[in-house]
Amino acid sequence: MPISNIPLFSMLRAKMQWHQERQRLLAENVANADTPSFKPRDLSPLKFEPGSPAGPQVALARTSVLHIASFAGTTQFQVDRRGEYETRPTGNAVSLEDEMLKVASNQMDYQAATALYTRGLALIKTALGKA
Repeated sequence: MPISNIPLFSMLRAKMQWHQERQRLLAENVANADTPSFKPRDLSPLKFEPGSPAGPQVALARTSVLHIASFAGTTQFQVDRRGEYETRPTGNAVSLEDEMLKVASNQMDYQAATALYTRGLALIKTALGKA
């Protein structure tokens, strides 16, 4: 079985790709901080729902009626569409402070995903006796 078929690794890979794309958008926002009429952009949060292209279907197995049922799908990420940003007289709405906070948060989340991916691979190598 290839590693790409293991649900955990495919979801971590999708998460890392999402963070890379978000980093690109945040860098564009910072680069256009002085461009007139520029509105900052951001990605909507990545969702791992059953049937979504981001990841395979992952659910808890309920082997007995006495087990507590999972609440899969009830927690959704909300997209902040309030548009609470300050616009300068030139029409630019980029706040460098907010963008830098997003960049730092994005970097930490990306590093966490890569660490999980690396440790998962190490566990598989250990289980196979190749480490």
